[in-house]
Amino acid sequence: MDRVDENGRGMTRPASFRDTGNRRALRDIRNVVGAPPYACPIGKRGFPDKGSLDDKKLTLVARRPATRKFVATLASKSQPYQQGTNGQHREVGSQSQYNPPVPLVSKSSCLDSCTTIDVDYNSSNDIALPMVEEMDNSDIKEVAMDDLVIETLPSIDICDSNNPLAVVEYVEDIYSFYRQTEVTSCVSPDYMSQQFDINEKMRAILIDWLIEVHYKFELMEETLFLTVNIIDRFLARQTVARKKLQLAGVTAMLLACKYEEVSVPVVEDLILISDRAYTREEVLEMEKLIVNTLQFNMSVPTPYVFMRRFLKAAEADRKLELLSFFIIELCLVEYKMLKFRPSLLAAAAIYTAQCSLRGLKYWTKTSELHSNYSEDQLLECSRLMVDFHHKAGLGKLTGVHRKYTTLKYGCTAKSEPALFLLNTIL
Repeated sequence: MDRVDENGRGMTRPASFRDTGNRRALRDIRNVVGAPPYACPIGKRGFPDKGSLDDKKLTLVARRPATRKFVATLASKSQPYQQGTNGQHREVGSQSQYNPPVPLVSKSSCLDSCTTIDVDYNSSNDIALPMVEEMDNSDIKEVAMDDLVIETLPSIDICDSNNPLAVVEYVEDIYSFYRQTEVTSCVSPDYMSQQFDINEKMRAILIDWLIEVHYKFELMEETLFLTVNIIDRFLARQTVARKKLQLAGVTAMLLACKYEEVSVPVVEDLILISDRAYTREEVLEMEKLIVNTLQFNMSVPTPYVFMRRFLKAAEADRKLELLSFFIIELCLVEYKMLKFRPSLLAAAAIYTAQCSLRGLKYWTKTSELHSNYSEDQLLECSRLMVDFHHKAGLGKLTGVHRKYTTLKYGCTAKSEPALFLLNTIL
């Protein structure tokens, strides 16, 4: 009668096949009953009855992968036992089979066609895993976690968590974008070399006059900084005659008012403030020329936006805020300050104001982290600001000084400059 084994389902054996009990020919590898020379990594288990799961508690047996190195180790440990069974060979046809017992192997009582190896890890003859052995032999250097210091940005927006206008959720993303795009608001520090009829002194006269106009119209601070930025970007790309320079300045303020102000001065007001030197048609024509030259790009980060953020990081009071804006408005008039980025100008103005009020160098870690400027990076710009502060009331261009000597601005211009910074070695 033909027989069908579990590992060869659907395949019948010939009737003439010789039954040798538990021994099978090596060439017929599907007839292995017991542990093969190389343990099968897959253990086939029959599914127990549903009732048996409730009656018995399942015990977890530690398994380990049967790698070649592990099997070779098992074979070497079983050699003393194999020496007493060398004569247990039996001829089956033209082949001889050897069925050595394997220690530390438990054969499943279920319908297992392949045995799994259960290793007792509590025994004294534990065998290390191959991967562990390789790791032990390799040179592993431990990293001291105490040496890894991560500086976290201190939060300065907790007090505004309930203020929707503070946009606390993404204010850091906004200023990260400002830092990436502030280079677009910068101009070449020597663009005046391209102008044939004007120079840097004329630029200083124009901006000093515009600061007075800005104060007279009671405009917002953002408008003044954007006005100066529009003038510099326009003059860096377009040559302007001397008699048209004031027209360009007035029109730049008109554009800044349209962009920043709620109540915008009318064109007639600007014509009147310029002593009727230009007509309405000339102002509108210059407006077209400026916006086309700048490709209608008015959204640029000015020093003002960085001043607001850095003052918040410095926990500034009213006195520090006024002095910082006094110093940075002095820089608007100076052509040489165009070489510094808006964020650097803002940070240096606040640093200089703090040094002036305290009488010593003062720059907190919070201010450094939020501004991304260290004290050493600010010293060059700060020393120039101290010089401007010291000479603010002298000369002909005193518009900023007169503005900040009023009670509205707390007579800030009368504060003492931080002259000790001039002696600081860079």
